[in-house]
Amino acid sequence: MNENENITSDFIRDIITEDVKNGKNESRVHTRFPPEPNGYLHIGHAKSICLNFGVANQFNGKCNLRFDDTNPSREEVEYVESIKEDIKWLGWDWEDRLFFASDYFDSLYEYAVKLINDGKAYVDDLNAEQIREYRGTLTEPGKESPHRVRSIEENLDLFEKMRVGEFDDGAKVLRAKIDMASPNLNMRDPVLYRILRATHHRTGDKWCIYPMYDWAHGQSDSLEGITHSLCDISFEDHRPLYDWFIDQLGVHHPQQIEFARLNISFTVLSKRKLRLLVEQNLVTGWDDSRMPTLSGLRRRGYTPESIRNFCDKIGVAKRESIVDAALLEHCLREDLNLRAKRVMAVLDPLKVVIDNYPENQTEELEAINNPENEADGTRMVPFSREIYIERDDFMEDPPKKFFRLAPGREIRLKHAYFITCNEVIKNENGEIIELHCTYDPASKGGASPDGRKVKGTLHWVSVEHAVDAEIHLYDRLFVKENPLEDEDFISNLNQNSHEILNGCKLEPSLAEAKPGELFQFMRQGYFVVDSKDSGSDKKVFNRTVGLRDSWAKMQNK
Repeated sequence: MNENENITSDFIRDIITEDVKNGKNESRVHTRFPPEPNGYLHIGHAKSICLNFGVANQFNGKCNLRFDDTNPSREEVEYVESIKEDIKWLGWDWEDRLFFASDYFDSLYEYAVKLINDGKAYVDDLNAEQIREYRGTLTEPGKESPHRVRSIEENLDLFEKMRVGEFDDGAKVLRAKIDMASPNLNMRDPVLYRILRATHHRTGDKWCIYPMYDWAHGQSDSLEGITHSLCDISFEDHRPLYDWFIDQLGVHHPQQIEFARLNISFTVLSKRKLRLLVEQNLVTGWDDSRMPTLSGLRRRGYTPESIRNFCDKIGVAKRESIVDAALLEHCLREDLNLRAKRVMAVLDPLKVVIDNYPENQTEELEAINNPENEADGTRMVPFSREIYIERDDFMEDPPKKFFRLAPGREIRLKHAYFITCNEVIKNENGEIIELHCTYDPASKGGASPDGRKVKGTLHWVSVEHAVDAEIHLYDRLFVKENPLEDEDFISNLNQNSHEILNGCKLEPSLAEAKPGELFQFMRQGYFVVDSKDSGSDKKVFNRTVGLRDSWAKMQNK
Protein backbone atom coordinates (compact mmCIF):
# COMPACT_ATOMS: atom_id res chain seq x y z
CA MET A 1 0.00 0.00 0.00
CA ASN A 2 1.16 3.51 -0.76
CA GLU A 3 1.57 5.08 2.68
CA ASN A 4 1.57 8.57 1.18
CA GLU A 5 -1.91 8.14 -0.24
CA ASN A 6 -4.17 10.43 1.80
CA ILE A 7 -7.53 8.74 1.28
CA THR A 8 -10.25 8.26 3.87
CA SER A 9 -10.97 4.61 4.61
CA ASP A 10 -14.26 3.03 3.53
CA PHE A 11 -15.84 -0.41 3.61
CA ILE A 12 -14.36 -1.39 0.23
CA ARG A 13 -10.84 -0.42 1.22
CA ASP A 14 -11.33 -2.20 4.55
CA ILE A 15 -12.23 -5.41 2.69
CA ILE A 16 -9.23 -5.08 0.38
CA THR A 17 -6.92 -4.33 3.30
CA GLU A 18 -7.96 -7.62 4.92
CA ASP A 19 -7.57 -9.50 1.64
CA VAL A 20 -4.04 -8.18 1.18
CA LYS A 21 -3.21 -8.93 4.81
CA ASN A 22 -4.49 -12.51 4.48
CA GLY A 23 -2.67 -13.15 1.20
CA LYS A 24 -5.81 -13.58 -0.89
CA ASN A 25 -4.98 -13.56 -4.63
CA GLU A 26 -1.30 -13.60 -3.60
CA SER A 27 -2.04 -10.18 -2.03
CA ARG A 28 -2.62 -8.75 -5.51
CA VAL A 29 -5.06 -5.88 -6.10
CA HIS A 30 -6.33 -5.61 -9.65
CA THR A 31 -9.43 -3.56 -10.49
CA ARG A 32 -11.01 -2.34 -13.71
CA PHE A 33 -13.29 0.39 -15.02
CA PRO A 34 -15.68 -1.15 -17.61
CA PRO A 35 -17.72 1.56 -19.43
CA GLU A 36 -20.08 0.88 -22.30
CA PRO A 37 -19.08 2.95 -25.37
CA ASN A 38 -22.67 4.07 -26.01
CA GLY A 39 -22.47 7.63 -24.74
CA TYR A 40 -20.29 10.12 -22.90
CA LEU A 41 -19.22 9.66 -19.29
CA HIS A 42 -20.93 11.71 -16.59
CA ILE A 43 -19.84 12.65 -13.10
CA GLY A 44 -21.40 9.48 -11.71
CA HIS A 45 -18.80 7.58 -13.71
CA ALA A 46 -16.13 9.83 -12.20
CA LYS A 47 -16.94 8.34 -8.80
CA SER A 48 -16.34 4.82 -10.18
CA ILE A 49 -13.20 5.91 -12.05
CA CYS A 50 -11.70 7.51 -8.95
CA LEU A 51 -12.62 4.48 -6.85
CA ASN A 52 -11.23 1.83 -9.20
CA PHE A 53 -8.06 3.67 -10.19
CA GLY A 54 -7.67 5.13 -6.69
CA VAL A 55 -7.86 1.75 -4.98
CA ALA A 56 -5.34 0.27 -7.40
CA ASN A 57 -3.00 3.20 -6.80
CA GLN A 58 -3.41 3.04 -3.04
CA PHE A 59 -2.59 -0.67 -2.86
CA ASN A 60 0.19 -0.58 -5.46
CA GLY A 61 -2.02 -2.61 -7.77
CA LYS A 62 -3.30 -2.26 -11.33
CA CYS A 63 -6.47 -0.95 -12.93
CA ASN A 64 -7.62 -1.88 -16.43
CA LEU A 65 -9.75 0.15 -18.77
CA ARG A 66 -12.11 -2.29 -20.48
CA PHE A 67 -14.86 -1.27 -22.85
CA ASP A 68 -17.99 -3.38 -22.64
CA ASP A 69 -18.65 -3.35 -26.38
CA THR A 70 -21.25 -6.10 -26.54
CA ASN A 71 -24.02 -4.09 -28.23
CA PRO A 72 -22.77 -2.79 -31.60
CA SER A 73 -26.11 -1.20 -32.45
CA ARG A 74 -25.50 1.53 -29.83
CA GLU A 75 -21.70 1.85 -29.84
CA GLU A 76 -19.44 4.27 -31.67
CA VAL A 77 -15.71 4.95 -31.87
CA GLU A 78 -16.54 8.56 -30.91
CA TYR A 79 -17.65 7.34 -27.49
CA VAL A 80 -14.53 5.19 -27.06
CA GLU A 81 -12.27 8.16 -27.74
CA SER A 82 -14.25 10.53 -25.52
CA ILE A 83 -14.12 8.08 -22.61
CA LYS A 84 -10.36 7.68 -22.94
CA GLU A 85 -9.97 11.47 -23.04
CA ASP A 86 -12.13 11.92 -19.94
CA ILE A 87 -10.21 9.38 -17.88
CA LYS A 88 -6.87 10.92 -18.82
CA TRP A 89 -8.24 14.39 -18.07
CA LEU A 90 -9.21 13.21 -14.59
CA GLY A 91 -5.57 12.27 -14.07
CA TRP A 92 -5.68 8.46 -14.30
CA ASP A 93 -3.64 6.15 -16.50
CA TRP A 94 -4.43 2.59 -17.54
CA GLU A 95 -0.90 2.31 -18.98
CA ASP A 96 -0.84 -0.67 -21.39
CA ARG A 97 -4.02 -2.23 -20.01
CA LEU A 98 -6.64 -1.16 -22.55
CA PHE A 99 -9.07 -3.99 -23.27
CA PHE A 100 -12.44 -4.59 -24.90
CA ALA A 101 -15.04 -7.24 -24.16
CA SER A 102 -14.81 -7.97 -27.89
CA ASP A 103 -11.25 -9.19 -27.23
CA TYR A 104 -12.90 -12.17 -25.54
CA PHE A 105 -15.68 -13.00 -28.02
CA ASP A 106 -13.97 -16.26 -29.01
CA SER A 107 -13.42 -17.26 -25.39
CA LEU A 108 -16.98 -16.34 -24.41
CA TYR A 109 -18.29 -18.46 -27.27
CA GLU A 110 -16.20 -21.43 -26.12
CA TYR A 111 -17.42 -20.92 -22.55
CA ALA A 112 -21.00 -21.02 -23.84
CA VAL A 113 -20.29 -24.27 -25.70
CA LYS A 114 -18.97 -25.71 -22.41
CA LEU A 115 -22.22 -24.81 -20.64
CA ILE A 116 -24.19 -26.52 -23.41
CA ASN A 117 -22.01 -29.62 -23.16
CA ASP A 118 -22.55 -29.65 -19.40
CA GLY A 119 -26.32 -29.42 -19.86
CA LYS A 120 -26.34 -25.91 -18.40
CA ALA A 121 -27.48 -23.96 -21.48
CA TYR A 122 -29.98 -24.37 -24.29
CA VAL A 123 -31.17 -22.67 -27.47
CA ASP A 124 -34.64 -21.19 -27.11
CA ASP A 125 -37.11 -20.19 -29.84
CA LEU A 126 -39.25 -17.95 -27.62
CA ASN A 127 -39.25 -14.29 -28.66
CA ALA A 128 -38.41 -11.45 -26.27
CA GLU A 129 -42.03 -10.85 -25.28
CA GLN A 130 -42.63 -14.54 -24.59
CA ILE A 131 -39.43 -14.77 -22.53
CA ARG A 132 -40.67 -11.88 -20.37
CA GLU A 133 -44.04 -13.56 -20.00
CA TYR A 134 -42.52 -16.91 -19.05
CA ARG A 135 -40.16 -15.24 -16.60
CA GLY A 136 -42.84 -14.73 -13.96
CA THR A 137 -42.92 -11.97 -11.34
CA LEU A 138 -41.42 -11.22 -7.95
CA THR A 139 -44.31 -13.11 -6.35
CA GLU A 140 -44.91 -15.82 -8.96
CA PRO A 141 -42.41 -18.35 -10.32
CA GLY A 142 -41.61 -18.48 -14.00
CA LYS A 143 -42.50 -21.20 -16.50
CA GLU A 144 -39.98 -23.37 -18.25
CA SER A 145 -39.65 -22.90 -22.00
CA PRO A 146 -40.87 -25.86 -24.06
CA HIS A 147 -37.42 -25.84 -25.70
CA ARG A 148 -35.60 -26.30 -22.40
CA VAL A 149 -35.58 -30.08 -22.88
CA ARG A 150 -33.59 -30.05 -26.11
CA SER A 151 -30.68 -32.47 -26.18
CA ILE A 152 -27.08 -31.36 -25.86
CA GLU A 153 -26.45 -32.39 -29.46
CA GLU A 154 -29.39 -30.38 -30.79
CA ASN A 155 -28.38 -27.32 -28.75
CA LEU A 156 -24.79 -27.51 -30.01
CA ASP A 157 -26.02 -27.77 -33.60
CA LEU A 158 -28.47 -24.88 -33.24
CA PHE A 159 -25.94 -22.65 -31.48
CA GLU A 160 -23.41 -23.23 -34.27
CA LYS A 161 -26.09 -22.36 -36.83
CA MET A 162 -26.84 -19.19 -34.88
CA ARG A 163 -23.15 -18.30 -35.06
CA VAL A 164 -22.85 -18.79 -38.82
CA GLY A 165 -25.99 -16.78 -39.55
CA GLU A 166 -28.57 -19.38 -40.53
CA PHE A 167 -31.37 -17.73 -38.50
CA ASP A 168 -32.95 -14.30 -38.62
CA ASP A 169 -32.34 -11.67 -35.96
CA GLY A 170 -34.37 -12.48 -32.87
CA ALA A 171 -35.32 -15.95 -34.09
CA LYS A 172 -33.41 -17.76 -31.35
CA VAL A 173 -31.39 -17.04 -28.21
CA LEU A 174 -29.04 -19.04 -26.03
CA ARG A 175 -30.17 -19.23 -22.40
CA ALA A 176 -28.56 -20.56 -19.26
CA LYS A 177 -30.44 -23.44 -17.64
CA ILE A 178 -30.66 -22.49 -13.97
CA ASP A 179 -33.96 -22.23 -12.06
CA MET A 180 -37.22 -20.73 -13.32
CA ALA A 181 -38.57 -20.73 -9.74
CA SER A 182 -35.65 -18.83 -8.22
CA PRO A 183 -36.68 -15.86 -6.06
CA ASN A 184 -33.96 -13.90 -7.91
CA LEU A 185 -35.36 -13.12 -11.36
CA ASN A 186 -31.83 -12.87 -12.79
CA MET A 187 -31.42 -16.61 -12.18
CA ARG A 188 -34.50 -17.58 -14.23
CA ASP A 189 -32.70 -18.87 -17.30
CA PRO A 190 -31.10 -15.59 -18.42
CA VAL A 191 -30.27 -14.97 -22.06
CA LEU A 192 -26.57 -15.37 -22.89
CA TYR A 193 -26.56 -14.69 -26.65
CA ARG A 194 -28.91 -13.02 -29.12
CA ILE A 195 -28.77 -12.85 -32.92
CA LEU A 196 -27.95 -9.31 -34.00
CA ARG A 197 -26.70 -8.39 -37.45
CA ALA A 198 -24.84 -5.16 -36.78
CA THR A 199 -21.35 -4.15 -37.80
CA HIS A 200 -19.12 -3.99 -34.75
CA HIS A 201 -16.68 -1.09 -34.45
CA ARG A 202 -13.80 -3.53 -33.87
CA THR A 203 -14.79 -6.99 -35.15
CA GLY A 204 -16.69 -5.79 -38.20
CA ASP A 205 -19.12 -8.44 -39.47
CA LYS A 206 -17.29 -11.46 -38.03
CA TRP A 207 -20.11 -12.10 -35.57
CA CYS A 208 -23.87 -12.06 -35.94
CA ILE A 209 -24.43 -13.24 -32.39
CA TYR A 210 -23.38 -11.08 -29.45
CA PRO A 211 -23.09 -11.88 -25.74
CA MET A 212 -25.35 -10.17 -23.25
CA TYR A 213 -23.70 -7.93 -20.67
CA ASP A 214 -24.48 -10.34 -17.83
CA TRP A 215 -22.65 -13.11 -19.69
CA ALA A 216 -19.64 -11.03 -20.68
CA HIS A 217 -19.17 -9.16 -17.39
CA GLY A 218 -17.85 -11.77 -14.97
CA GLN A 219 -15.96 -13.82 -17.53
CA SER A 220 -14.13 -10.73 -18.83
CA ASP A 221 -13.11 -9.92 -15.26
CA SER A 222 -11.92 -13.49 -14.82
CA LEU A 223 -9.91 -13.53 -18.05
CA GLU A 224 -8.12 -10.35 -16.99
CA GLY A 225 -7.28 -11.68 -13.53
CA ILE A 226 -9.32 -9.00 -11.76
CA THR A 227 -9.26 -9.50 -8.00
CA HIS A 228 -11.90 -7.00 -6.91
CA SER A 229 -14.79 -6.23 -9.25
CA LEU A 230 -16.22 -2.96 -7.94
CA CYS A 231 -19.76 -2.34 -9.22
CA ASP A 232 -22.56 0.04 -8.37
CA ILE A 233 -25.46 -1.20 -6.27
CA SER A 234 -27.65 -2.00 -9.29
CA PHE A 235 -25.49 -5.10 -9.86
CA GLU A 236 -26.06 -6.55 -6.39
CA ASP A 237 -28.93 -8.79 -7.53
CA HIS A 238 -26.81 -9.92 -10.49
CA ARG A 239 -23.94 -11.15 -8.31
CA PRO A 240 -25.43 -14.64 -7.71
CA LEU A 241 -25.69 -15.04 -11.49
CA TYR A 242 -22.08 -13.97 -12.06
CA ASP A 243 -20.96 -16.34 -9.30
CA TRP A 244 -22.96 -19.17 -10.89
CA PHE A 245 -21.31 -18.63 -14.27
CA ILE A 246 -17.81 -18.56 -12.77
CA ASP A 247 -18.47 -21.63 -10.64
CA GLN A 248 -19.87 -23.62 -13.58
CA LEU A 249 -16.87 -22.76 -15.73
CA GLY A 250 -14.35 -23.37 -12.96
CA VAL A 251 -12.27 -20.29 -13.78
CA HIS A 252 -10.64 -17.53 -11.73
CA HIS A 253 -13.24 -15.97 -9.43
CA PRO A 254 -13.03 -12.20 -8.89
CA GLN A 255 -14.77 -10.81 -5.81
CA GLN A 256 -17.64 -8.49 -6.68
CA ILE A 257 -18.32 -5.65 -4.23
CA GLU A 258 -21.17 -3.20 -4.74
CA PHE A 259 -21.29 0.46 -3.72
CA ALA A 260 -23.94 3.18 -3.85
CA ARG A 261 -24.32 5.12 -7.07
CA LEU A 262 -23.85 8.86 -7.13
CA ASN A 263 -27.03 10.94 -7.12
CA ILE A 264 -26.81 14.74 -7.20
CA SER A 265 -29.66 17.17 -6.60
CA PHE A 266 -31.14 18.93 -9.65
CA THR A 267 -29.20 16.51 -11.87
CA VAL A 268 -29.93 13.46 -14.02
CA LEU A 269 -27.19 10.82 -14.04
CA SER A 270 -28.49 8.32 -16.55
CA LYS A 271 -26.64 7.89 -19.83
CA ARG A 272 -29.86 6.82 -21.53
CA LYS A 273 -31.76 9.91 -20.39
CA LEU A 274 -28.86 12.23 -21.18
CA ARG A 275 -28.75 10.74 -24.67
CA LEU A 276 -32.45 11.58 -24.98
CA LEU A 277 -31.69 15.25 -24.23
CA VAL A 278 -29.03 15.22 -26.95
CA GLU A 279 -31.15 13.41 -29.54
CA GLN A 280 -34.13 15.73 -28.98
CA ASN A 281 -31.87 18.80 -29.27
CA LEU A 282 -32.86 19.96 -25.79
CA VAL A 283 -29.16 20.64 -25.23
CA THR A 284 -26.47 21.50 -27.78
CA GLY A 285 -24.66 18.18 -27.40
CA TRP A 286 -22.97 15.84 -24.94
CA ASP A 287 -20.53 18.65 -24.07
CA ASP A 288 -23.19 21.28 -23.43
CA SER A 289 -21.98 23.22 -20.39
CA ARG A 290 -25.22 22.43 -18.54
CA MET A 291 -24.73 18.67 -18.91
CA PRO A 292 -23.27 16.60 -16.03
CA THR A 293 -21.03 14.81 -18.53
CA LEU A 294 -17.32 15.11 -17.89
CA SER A 295 -16.92 16.80 -21.28
CA GLY A 296 -19.68 19.25 -20.36
CA LEU A 297 -18.17 19.97 -16.96
CA ARG A 298 -14.74 20.42 -18.56
CA ARG A 299 -16.16 22.90 -21.06
CA ARG A 300 -17.95 24.67 -18.19
CA GLY A 301 -14.59 25.14 -16.47
CA TYR A 302 -14.59 22.37 -13.87
CA THR A 303 -11.10 21.15 -13.05
CA PRO A 304 -10.09 17.49 -12.62
CA GLU A 305 -8.75 18.36 -9.17
CA SER A 306 -12.15 19.68 -8.06
CA ILE A 307 -13.96 16.56 -9.29
CA ARG A 308 -11.45 14.21 -7.64
CA ASN A 309 -11.79 16.20 -4.41
CA PHE A 310 -15.58 15.96 -4.68
CA CYS A 311 -15.39 12.19 -5.12
CA ASP A 312 -13.12 11.98 -2.10
CA LYS A 313 -15.47 14.10 0.05
CA ILE A 314 -18.62 12.12 -0.75
CA GLY A 315 -16.81 8.86 0.02
CA VAL A 316 -18.03 5.34 -0.71
CA ALA A 317 -21.14 3.95 0.97
CA LYS A 318 -23.51 1.02 0.63
CA ARG A 319 -26.73 3.00 0.76
CA GLU A 320 -27.77 5.48 -1.88
CA SER A 321 -28.48 9.10 -1.03
CA ILE A 322 -28.69 12.43 -2.83
CA VAL A 323 -25.63 14.68 -2.66
CA ASP A 324 -26.29 18.42 -2.65
CA ALA A 325 -25.12 19.98 -5.93
CA ALA A 326 -23.74 22.81 -3.79
CA LEU A 327 -20.98 20.47 -2.55
CA LEU A 328 -19.68 19.96 -6.09
CA GLU A 329 -19.71 23.72 -6.64
CA HIS A 330 -17.92 24.22 -3.31
CA CYS A 331 -15.13 21.85 -4.36
CA LEU A 332 -14.73 23.82 -7.58
CA ARG A 333 -14.57 27.18 -5.76
CA GLU A 334 -11.96 25.80 -3.37
CA ASP A 335 -9.76 24.89 -6.31
CA LEU A 336 -10.37 27.97 -8.44
CA ASN A 337 -9.87 30.33 -5.52
CA LEU A 338 -6.21 29.33 -5.53
CA ARG A 339 -5.58 29.17 -9.28
CA ALA A 340 -7.84 31.70 -11.02
CA LYS A 341 -6.56 35.22 -11.69
CA ARG A 342 -8.82 38.08 -10.58
CA VAL A 343 -9.70 40.24 -13.57
CA MET A 344 -12.28 42.90 -14.36
CA ALA A 345 -15.20 42.35 -16.71
CA VAL A 346 -18.30 44.47 -17.15
CA LEU A 347 -21.24 42.38 -18.33
CA ASP A 348 -23.86 45.14 -18.63
CA PRO A 349 -21.86 48.30 -19.39
CA LEU A 350 -22.75 51.83 -18.35
CA LYS A 351 -20.38 54.54 -19.57
CA VAL A 352 -18.72 56.85 -17.03
CA VAL A 353 -16.87 60.04 -18.03
CA ILE A 354 -14.40 61.38 -15.45
CA ASP A 355 -14.55 65.09 -16.27
CA ASN A 356 -11.45 66.23 -14.38
CA TYR A 357 -9.22 63.43 -15.67
CA PRO A 358 -6.89 64.64 -18.47
CA GLU A 359 -8.17 63.92 -21.96
CA ASN A 360 -6.11 61.56 -24.15
CA GLN A 361 -4.24 60.31 -21.08
CA THR A 362 -3.79 56.67 -20.20
CA GLU A 363 -1.98 55.39 -17.16
CA GLU A 364 -1.08 51.87 -16.21
CA LEU A 365 -2.24 50.80 -12.76
CA GLU A 366 -0.88 47.78 -10.92
CA ALA A 367 -3.38 45.02 -10.10
CA ILE A 368 -2.80 41.92 -7.99
CA ASN A 369 -3.54 38.76 -9.97
CA ASN A 370 -4.57 36.58 -7.05
CA PRO A 371 -4.37 37.60 -3.38
CA GLU A 372 -4.52 33.87 -2.45
CA ASN A 373 -1.38 33.10 -4.46
CA GLU A 374 1.50 35.58 -4.30
CA ALA A 375 3.39 33.65 -6.98
CA ASP A 376 0.84 34.86 -9.53
CA GLY A 377 2.29 38.36 -9.20
CA THR A 378 0.69 41.47 -10.66
CA ARG A 379 -0.35 42.91 -14.01
CA MET A 380 -0.87 46.42 -15.37
CA VAL A 381 -4.37 47.64 -16.19
CA PRO A 382 -4.95 50.77 -18.33
CA PHE A 383 -7.05 53.58 -16.89
CA SER A 384 -8.45 56.50 -18.90
CA ARG A 385 -11.00 59.32 -18.81
CA GLU A 386 -13.85 57.11 -19.98
CA ILE A 387 -14.64 53.80 -18.31
CA TYR A 388 -17.43 51.27 -18.10
CA ILE A 389 -19.05 50.12 -14.86
CA GLU A 390 -21.89 47.66 -14.31
CA ARG A 391 -25.28 49.22 -14.92
CA ASP A 392 -26.68 47.83 -11.68
CA ASP A 393 -23.78 49.39 -9.76
CA PHE A 394 -25.55 52.74 -10.13
CA MET A 395 -28.92 53.87 -8.80
CA GLU A 396 -30.36 57.32 -9.19
CA ASP A 397 -32.51 56.97 -6.09
CA PRO A 398 -30.84 54.26 -4.03
CA PRO A 399 -32.35 52.50 -1.00
CA LYS A 400 -30.73 52.85 2.39
CA LYS A 401 -28.37 49.85 2.15
CA PHE A 402 -27.19 50.45 -1.42
CA PHE A 403 -23.47 51.26 -1.09
CA ARG A 404 -22.54 51.59 -4.73
CA LEU A 405 -22.56 54.65 -6.99
CA ALA A 406 -25.34 57.25 -6.77
CA PRO A 407 -25.66 61.01 -7.43
CA GLY A 408 -23.34 62.89 -5.07
CA ARG A 409 -21.87 59.70 -3.67
CA GLU A 410 -18.18 58.74 -3.62
CA ILE A 411 -16.99 55.18 -4.28
CA ARG A 412 -13.69 53.44 -4.93
CA LEU A 413 -12.69 52.03 -8.31
CA LYS A 414 -10.73 48.82 -7.77
CA HIS A 415 -6.96 49.40 -8.22
CA ALA A 416 -7.68 52.99 -9.34
CA TYR A 417 -9.22 56.07 -7.69
CA PHE A 418 -12.11 57.44 -5.68
CA ILE A 419 -14.78 58.94 -7.91
CA THR A 420 -17.90 60.98 -7.16
CA CYS A 421 -20.98 61.06 -9.40
CA ASN A 422 -22.03 64.59 -10.39
CA GLU A 423 -24.37 64.24 -13.36
CA VAL A 424 -26.67 61.68 -14.94
CA ILE A 425 -27.28 61.73 -18.72
CA LYS A 426 -30.46 60.15 -20.11
CA ASN A 427 -31.83 59.54 -23.60
CA GLU A 428 -35.22 60.60 -24.92
CA ASN A 429 -36.81 57.55 -23.31
CA GLY A 430 -35.51 58.48 -19.89
CA GLU A 431 -32.94 55.68 -19.85
CA ILE A 432 -29.58 56.38 -18.23
CA ILE A 433 -26.86 56.24 -20.88
CA GLU A 434 -23.92 58.02 -19.24
CA LEU A 435 -22.60 59.28 -15.91
CA HIS A 436 -20.27 62.20 -15.33
CA CYS A 437 -17.97 61.98 -12.35
CA THR A 438 -14.88 63.56 -10.86
CA TYR A 439 -11.93 61.74 -9.35
CA ASP A 440 -9.51 62.43 -6.51
CA PRO A 441 -5.95 62.27 -7.91
CA ALA A 442 -4.61 61.71 -4.39
CA SER A 443 -6.46 58.40 -4.08
CA LYS A 444 -4.38 56.52 -6.66
CA GLY A 445 -4.43 52.77 -6.19
CA GLY A 446 -7.71 53.05 -4.31
CA ALA A 447 -6.06 54.29 -1.12
CA SER A 448 -7.74 56.95 1.00
CA PRO A 449 -5.51 60.06 1.08
CA ASP A 450 -6.93 61.49 4.32
CA GLY A 451 -8.46 58.51 6.05
CA ARG A 452 -11.97 59.07 4.74
CA LYS A 453 -13.92 55.90 4.16
CA VAL A 454 -16.09 54.76 1.29
CA LYS A 455 -18.29 51.70 1.50
CA GLY A 456 -18.44 50.73 -2.15
CA THR A 457 -15.71 49.33 -4.39
CA LEU A 458 -16.55 48.77 -8.04
CA HIS A 459 -14.81 47.00 -10.90
CA TRP A 460 -14.46 48.81 -14.20
CA VAL A 461 -12.93 48.66 -17.68
CA SER A 462 -11.35 51.44 -19.75
CA VAL A 463 -13.58 52.26 -22.75
CA GLU A 464 -10.64 52.78 -25.09
CA HIS A 465 -8.96 49.49 -24.19
CA ALA A 466 -11.97 47.23 -23.61
CA VAL A 467 -12.17 43.81 -25.24
CA ASP A 468 -15.60 42.83 -26.58
CA ALA A 469 -16.91 39.47 -25.45
CA GLU A 470 -19.91 37.18 -25.46
CA ILE A 471 -20.76 35.78 -22.05
CA HIS A 472 -22.77 32.62 -21.40
CA LEU A 473 -24.50 32.35 -18.03
CA TYR A 474 -25.70 28.94 -16.89
CA ASP A 475 -28.16 27.79 -14.27
CA ARG A 476 -29.12 24.28 -13.22
CA LEU A 477 -30.55 22.20 -16.05
CA PHE A 478 -33.54 21.04 -13.97
CA VAL A 479 -35.85 22.95 -11.66
CA LYS A 480 -36.65 20.00 -9.37
CA GLU A 481 -34.28 18.62 -6.76
CA ASN A 482 -35.12 15.13 -8.01
CA PRO A 483 -36.00 15.50 -11.70
CA LEU A 484 -36.72 11.76 -12.03
CA GLU A 485 -39.53 11.71 -9.49
CA ASP A 486 -41.84 12.52 -12.40
CA GLU A 487 -42.23 10.00 -15.21
CA ASP A 488 -41.76 12.80 -17.74
CA PHE A 489 -38.46 14.07 -16.42
CA ILE A 490 -38.10 16.40 -19.41
CA SER A 491 -41.01 18.46 -18.06
CA ASN A 492 -38.67 19.47 -15.22
CA LEU A 493 -36.13 21.14 -17.53
CA ASN A 494 -35.19 24.67 -16.53
CA GLN A 495 -36.23 26.84 -19.46
CA ASN A 496 -33.96 29.63 -18.18
CA SER A 497 -30.83 27.55 -17.75
CA HIS A 498 -28.83 29.37 -20.45
CA GLU A 499 -28.53 33.11 -21.05
CA ILE A 500 -26.25 34.79 -23.61
CA LEU A 501 -24.95 38.31 -22.96
CA ASN A 502 -23.57 40.34 -25.86
CA GLY A 503 -21.69 43.62 -25.72
CA CYS A 504 -19.76 42.71 -22.59
CA LYS A 505 -16.51 44.58 -21.96
CA LEU A 506 -13.35 42.97 -20.59
CA GLU A 507 -10.01 44.36 -19.48
CA PRO A 508 -7.38 44.08 -22.25
CA SER A 509 -5.33 41.36 -20.53
CA LEU A 510 -8.08 38.94 -21.57
CA ALA A 511 -7.50 39.55 -25.28
CA GLU A 512 -4.91 36.76 -25.30
CA ALA A 513 -6.84 34.36 -23.07
CA LYS A 514 -6.69 30.78 -24.36
CA PRO A 515 -9.56 28.26 -24.60
CA GLY A 516 -9.94 26.48 -21.29
CA GLU A 517 -8.21 29.26 -19.32
CA LEU A 518 -9.98 30.13 -16.08
CA PHE A 519 -10.49 33.52 -14.41
CA GLN A 520 -12.39 35.09 -11.59
CA PHE A 521 -14.38 38.05 -12.89
CA MET A 522 -14.44 40.31 -9.85
CA ARG A 523 -17.82 40.27 -8.13
CA GLN A 524 -19.26 38.14 -10.96
CA GLY A 525 -18.00 34.62 -10.51
CA TYR A 526 -15.56 32.23 -12.16
CA PHE A 527 -15.42 32.10 -15.95
CA VAL A 528 -13.66 29.99 -18.56
CA VAL A 529 -12.80 30.72 -22.18
CA ASP A 530 -15.12 28.47 -24.19
CA SER A 531 -13.21 25.65 -25.87
CA LYS A 532 -15.42 25.46 -28.98
CA ASP A 533 -16.93 28.85 -29.81
CA SER A 534 -14.09 31.15 -28.79
CA GLY A 535 -11.39 32.09 -31.31
CA SER A 536 -8.98 34.83 -32.28
CA ASP A 537 -11.81 36.95 -33.70
CA LYS A 538 -14.36 36.22 -30.98
CA LYS A 539 -14.08 35.88 -27.23
CA VAL A 540 -16.68 33.65 -25.59
CA PHE A 541 -16.65 33.01 -21.85
CA ASN A 542 -18.77 30.55 -19.89
CA ARG A 543 -19.62 31.21 -16.29
CA THR A 544 -18.31 28.22 -14.40
CA VAL A 545 -19.77 28.99 -11.00
CA GLY A 546 -20.83 32.03 -8.99
CA LEU A 547 -18.96 33.41 -6.01
CA ARG A 548 -21.58 32.60 -3.39
CA ASP A 549 -20.76 29.35 -1.64
CA SER A 550 -24.00 28.06 -0.15
CA TRP A 551 -22.36 24.79 0.92
CA ALA A 552 -19.64 26.48 2.95
CA LYS A 553 -22.24 28.78 4.48
CA MET A 554 -24.35 25.79 5.57
CA GLN A 555 -21.34 24.04 7.10
CA ASN A 556 -20.40 27.14 9.12
CA LYS A 557 -23.81 27.56 10.70
